[in-house]
Amino acid sequence: MTDPTSHAVWNALQAKAADVKQTHLSDLNANTGRESMRATCGSLTLDYSYQRVTKEILDSLFTLAKAQDFEAWRKRLFDGEAINASENRSVLHMALRAREGDSESALFSKVRADAEKTRTRMAQFANNLRDGIHVGYSGEPITDVINIGIGGSDLGPRMVVHALSHLHDGPRVHFVANVDGADISATLKKCQAEKTLFIIASKTFTTAETLMNAQTAKTWFLEHADTDDISRHFVALSTNADVVQDFGLSTDLMFPFDEAIGGRFSLWSSIGLSIMLAVGSDNFQALLEGARDMDQHFLNAQARKNIPLLMGLLGVWERNFMDSAGLALLPYAQNLSLLSDYMQQLDMESNGKSINRDGNPIKYATSPIIFGQVGTNGQHAFHQALHQGTDIIPADFIIIRKSLSPELQQHHRKLLANALAQRQALAFGEKDSGFAGGRPSSLIMLDELTPHTLGSLIAAYEHKIFVQGVIWNLNSFDQPGVELGKVLAQDIETHPEKTEFYAKLFE
Repeated sequence: MTDPTSHAVWNALQAKAADVKQTHLSDLNANTGRESMRATCGSLTLDYSYQRVTKEILDSLFTLAKAQDFEAWRKRLFDGEAINASENRSVLHMALRAREGDSESALFSKVRADAEKTRTRMAQFANNLRDGIHVGYSGEPITDVINIGIGGSDLGPRMVVHALSHLHDGPRVHFVANVDGADISATLKKCQAEKTLFIIASKTFTTAETLMNAQTAKTWFLEHADTDDISRHFVALSTNADVVQDFGLSTDLMFPFDEAIGGRFSLWSSIGLSIMLAVGSDNFQALLEGARDMDQHFLNAQARKNIPLLMGLLGVWERNFMDSAGLALLPYAQNLSLLSDYMQQLDMESNGKSINRDGNPIKYATSPIIFGQVGTNGQHAFHQALHQGTDIIPADFIIIRKSLSPELQQHHRKLLANALAQRQALAFGEKDSGFAGGRPSSLIMLDELTPHTLGSLIAAYEHKIFVQGVIWNLNSFDQPGVELGKVLAQDIETHPEKTEFYAKLFE
């Protein structure tokens, strides 16, 4: 990849942006052909007719993607090449949800086969626990599961478990992430040791916050049970068997995943055990199938109907040419209330970078600030700024056609009406009332919220982020900016006396 600004099409897009900034979205929307600005994958539809683009602008964005060798990079991704150059690793979370024969890559096929074997073990364990065959040390069934992890070992599974709460028929699932002791303390107070399973989720099993919480959990558990009982109550999700054993856990209940699976893309792996325990192995498989459908769509759909490609290029247009610094994620579905938290990590940890693949500083904008809240709550929080603030912030509205509470259909009608009204008001405004409008948005529609449609939705955003990384000449699969803070925190904790202010805080 090269500097995207070096292409003539970049300058052409800047010129087009100058014209569009002088044109109201209502005028763009009056043009014929806006109804064709839709793309569908299964029961997921993207409507981008309220974006500040024209057919000619899209053509130029496709040209930019071609200039950055998008199709070649997409092939490298699915072929299992080591596109995570800084760590010399492949990026193969797609293999976790693939079917046999989806790729000719030997590495892809191996990762897929290994994941299938692990998933079979996971399903057997989950079924035994859910059916009361795997019981606690007292012979009582496991009623509570506590997933201890942070970042990719927490945000994805936590979001999915919450999103599919209408399908829960297993043990209660809790999540502990923060090193603040208040987090794990409050969770342990809800549980009984003899009925609790702990999942320690860490790729390397060296994550400081996770290990501290895991040690606290183990200490609490041993206040009620014997060391021999740990093997029935602690599960490890990791790639590091030696460290798992050093911590005192049995590898008999260790579920590994491949080094090619990045943390923020790992919910499809054994990191998703909490999901499987909550909703069952069949629903977990449906989640994977939905993601695979989006993978195949991303690989095979024509550019103008390719949802992740369109989402990625529309984001580049707004970020780099229309000067939008943020993206609001607005799911109008209570079950998706944790989606923006998850997408913050997925997007900003992937593309929140100012150094390109070659290690050189860049002079153009990359990842926008991702934020959001479930509708209609957000309307009473920050939508004021979306409508009349001095910054134009694009939005993704996510709606679900079928209600999860059909007995309360009037609630759902009001919910959908509010989502559509907000989008319309942002786009067209009302000049007499001081609403300028001209605020762009996309509408993502799911027919219903199922494991399958949720998998497709998540995968669409994963691939959108990849597209933008290609355009921006970034490695979207490392996170070097996270490491410096870890080193400094360790030094401050160990030697607070180096600074008078720190020393007083630690007294």
